[in-house]
Parts: sequence; C-alpha cells; structure tokens
Amino acid sequence: MNRSIHFIMLMSCLMIPSFLSAQALDSTVCDILANPQLFDGKIVRIKGTVIAGFEEFSVRGSGCNQTVNAIWLAYPQGSKGKAGPLAMLRLQLGKNHPAEVTSVNRPPVTLDKNKDFKNFDTLLSTPAKTNGMCLGCGKFTVTATLVGRLDGTKETGFIRNSGGSVIGVAGFRNLNRYSARLVLQSVSEISSQEIDYAKGGTPTPDDAASANRAFTPGSPTAGQVKRGAAAFGAPGEDNGVEVAMGGANEIPENDNPKSNANSPDGLVFQATFDAGRLKGPAMELVISHLGTHIADIRSPEPGIRDLSAYGAEFRAWQTSILNAVADKAKALTLPGGYMIYNQSWSDSDLGKNANSGISGFLVNWVSITNPPKP
Repeated sequence: MNRSIHFIMLMSCLMIPSFLSAQALDSTVCDILANPQLFDGKIVRIKGTVIAGFEEFSVRGSGCNQTVNAIWLAYPQGSKGKAGPLAMLRLQLGKNHPAEVTSVNRPPVTLDKNKDFKNFDTLLSTPAKTNGMCLGCGKFTVTATLVGRLDGTKETGFIRNSGGSVIGVAGFRNLNRYSARLVLQSVSEISSQEIDYAKGGTPTPDDAASANRAFTPGSPTAGQVKRGAAAFGAPGEDNGVEVAMGGANEIPENDNPKSNANSPDGLVFQATFDAGRLKGPAMELVISHLGTHIADIRSPEPGIRDLSAYGAEFRAWQTSILNAVADKAKALTLPGGYMIYNQSWSDSDLGKNANSGISGFLVNWVSITNPPKP
C-alpha cells in the first residue's frame, strides 16, 4: 500500500473519537431536566457531580426546580464497571398487560474505558469506613465532564388513569423516577471530593423544611417491616416480583416498557441487589426497603400508591429504621453521611433526628424535592 494512503487512513482512524466528541451538544443538567424529551437520542456533553449510593447512580443538578433534580447515569451493556447503586427497583408492565407500547430501539454507545474512566469508576466504587451500618456509602463524589447518549421522557413511573388503573410506564431506573438517563461514552476533567461522615450530613434548611409539607410521614408501625418483606411473595410464588443479584449500573438487557414475563396484576417489579456489598443483616433491611415500595405502589389506598417520590422514599426509610432497631444495629447511616438512627438517641429525640436525617438525605443527596401543598 502507498505509504501516503496508509498514513491518511491511520490518521482518519485516530480522529474518529475526537470527531464524535466534537459532535456532542453542550448542555447542563438543569437544561436537560427542563425538557428531557427534546434531548432524547442526542449525544450531549455536561459537567456535574456524580454520586453512587444506595439506590442512586446519577449526575446531580443544583437549583433545577424539578421533582427529581438528577440524571440517571448508566454504563453500556458489558462495561463491567464497579461503581453503581447498592440496590434498585425497576418498574415494567407485564407481558400480559393490555396497554400497547412502542418498543425502544436506541443506537448503541461504546464506552471509552481509558485511564480517566478507570479512575472515575474506582473513585465512585471506593467504600467509606463508618461505624455501624452504612448502606451503599461511598468515600467520594466525583465532579467530571461526561459525554454520552441522552435518553429523555416527559413522564415517569407508572402512569394511571383517573380511576387509578395503570395504563403505562415511563422513566428510567430506580422506581422509574428519572426523566433523563445518560449512557456514558467518555469521561474527563475528573476531580473527587471526600465525604465527611463524621458530621452526620447536611441538615435540610429550615425554610425548606417549613415549606415542604406535602408529605407528613406519621408514625411508622412494626407491621411495615413484615409488609415490606411479604411484598416479595412466598417461595415459588409468581407475583410479578423478579429478583436479580448483581450490579445495576448498566442499561438493562430489556430496555422496553414491557417485561417478557407475565404478572397477576400486569405489573412487574425488577429488584436488583448487589449481593457482594450486602453483608449480614443489611440484605434483610434492603429487602424490606424495596418491598415497601412494591407494597405502596400496589396499595388500594390512593394516598399511598400515589405518593410523591419524596413521600415514597420517606416511608421506605422509616421501614429501614424499624428493621435496624429489630436487628439491634448500633447506628444506621446513609450515603453522604446522613444518620437516621442511633441506639444512643433518646425516645424523644429519635423521631426528630430520624425525620431530619431522612429529609436531609433525600433533598441534599438524592436531589428529590418535596413540593409544598398548593
């Protein structure tokens, strides 16, 4: 082959990654969350803070004024990354559900697993050393520039008609509450921030706490733990709950609204547990947590099944606290350093401290807002 032609072909191959990156649309987390469907299928470049925690693997926004101020982050299939959520619950319609859905066919993304990515993945998967039980607690958050395919939708979660029946499902990953998902292609400009677990997290600002009265948690009951565990059904029972052990950081093999499995009520719940990171009583606690979500969504009470994302998580964390008490845990801490239970707290302080810890975790770490009553 002519040496000049060979040189041109070689340079063309080397330029492909840079060319693809140059075609990325520069945007921000808030701009995407304002109109996620407008970015659907586009390659975007954003800069943001990435967290990996209990049910979280996302790029957080700040001041976006959305119910969920974050974009779910996903690796392409087969990436075998280490970072990701400890557990997750995905919603799908059963194969036997009467709703007609459109199958999703998105272009594949190839992840550049270079030195920057390996550093990024390692930082987010480094566990924190804490006292007591700490669920999905990582040592670092990471700020980086991310390039990838943006998947966006207007609606999230199970979509119900005026009578309360489920007629559709939308959204991405945990509880399908994310309106946008970034399938990672490359990462650069990485900086890490170590989380200080000694401070007990950042409290919810007083003004936010006084304004956010859309959900009043009430007192948890011992029955919530049994109810959460029972949501998974008896051994061998086919109740629409599917359990998988492994990571939940990649786009799912079946990325469509409908499952390949049937369900008695047409609703399928895919619970994924990272078993390698769930030791001792932690698995029991996580099962009842995700089970509370399932039981609430299937509840005949509109006030329970239609809870906001904030309200749903608050109830599930109340169940987790009850489980921690039953297991005689010394303390229960959440990612970001938010303590929601400590054996040393007095009975009079338990409710106040637990509510403050859960609220701070949801607002400041998970980036879920609790809109005030109209």
